[in-house]
Amino acid sequence: MNFVEARNKMVDGQVRTADVTDLRILAAMLELPRERFVHPDQAALAYADIDLPVAGKSGQSRRCLLRARTLGKLIQAADVQENERVLDIGGTTGYGAAVLARLAREVVMLEEDTSLVALARKALAECGTHNVAVVTGPLTAGWPQQAPYDVILLEGATEVPLKNLAGQLRDGGRLLAIEGRGLAAKAMVYRCDAGMLSGRPVFDAAAPILPGFVQPPAFVF
Repeated sequence: MNFVEARNKMVDGQVRTADVTDLRILAAMLELPRERFVHPDQAALAYADIDLPVAGKSGQSRRCLLRARTLGKLIQAADVQENERVLDIGGTTGYGAAVLARLAREVVMLEEDTSLVALARKALAECGTHNVAVVTGPLTAGWPQQAPYDVILLEGATEVPLKNLAGQLRDGGRLLAIEGRGLAAKAMVYRCDAGMLSGRPVFDAAAPILPGFVQPPAFVF
């Protein structure tokens, strides 16, 4: 398979057509070998317009590499600047963190699946991405050790409020997440002002729910 050709087609046919116009994001996606961020037997699917399942430990939960158009639109909505620190939650195999690393000063990628962490560290090193710190822990807890962040991005969807993550944002910081399940889901951008979050929808989107971000079942009488 010609991966360079596939990469160009992904950017031109999926990302640009989704109104991603930030040249930094487009350049990063044209440069990064996305096929290195999946298992070798999935390389032929690396540029498909899907949320690509990646095998986690024991197959406990369906984890996915976000489709390129969704990731690009989320990052564009975050308006990441070159002097900023980003927390990437649920980074799976590190592709999103690698894109963010080409925009920001520093990226902290949080992943709780140790097998995915190993794959991410290998892929990031192979791509010469040195400003990403890959850390392991529960996704819902964020990573307060290196807070505050200018941007927090969830690489997946949530059904629960994100108030606990607001405390890890710098004043004026942005939090990006897909809220909801299925066709009703929306990509949201929140801004932290004086410790308070205010948000607005930015586009329709859908993504797998991240571990720990599923709404608990309601009690039924």
